[in-house]
Formats: sequence, C-alpha cells, structure tokens
Amino acid sequence: MKLEHHKQKVVPFNRFLLRLLRYTFFAALLITFSVGLGVLGYHHFAQLTWLNSFHMACLILTGMGPVAEMQTAGAKIFDSLYALYSGVAFLTIAAVFFAPIVHRIMHILHVDANE
Repeated sequence: MKLEHHKQKVVPFNRFLLRLLRYTFFAALLITFSVGLGVLGYHHFAQLTWLNSFHMACLILTGMGPVAEMQTAGAKIFDSLYALYSGVAFLTIAAVFFAPIVHRIMHILHVDANE
C-alpha cells in the first residue's frame, strides 16, 4: 500500500482508520503465525500439552520468558531458535502495527526525512 507523500494532504480520518485496520489485520496474521509456530514446536519437541505449548509460545513471543524447562536437546534447540525469532518478530509486528500512526503524526507535523 502506498502512503501519501509529505507534500500531499493528510488523508481523511475515515481513510486513515481503514488503513489502520488493514495494518492491524496484517499484524494479527503475523502474531497468529508466530504463536502457531511456537505451539507446534513446543508440542512436538518439548512434548508439552497443547495448552502449555500455547502458554509457552505466547510468553516467549512477548519476551516474558519460559515457564517450562526444556528436557531434551531438540527442545532446547527449538526453544533457543524460537526465542531468537520471537525477539525479531515482536519488534517487527509492533512496527507494522504502529507504522500508520507514526506516519500520520509525522505527516501532520511535516517532518521531512532529510531534516
């Protein structure tokens, strides 16, 4: 989706809300994918129940930390890789969600990238 140039007028509020809804939907898809990846991995590698896998994936994705100790080498490797992925994914998802808000604020304040 193309955003308006800084020399163009700010889009009307209802169009901004539609843009925000699209970005929120995309962020929700990224969250769903990331949590799903963690749930499947914890269920398979760490032999956790589906509920505990979901709990663990959500806590790792948000940076809260683990709630179960990994017992096998495979579980520890998955846990480590998922934690690394989660750090990047969380920041990316936050950036996707806040991008239209920050863009609108910068546009209203006429902040130029070269300034």
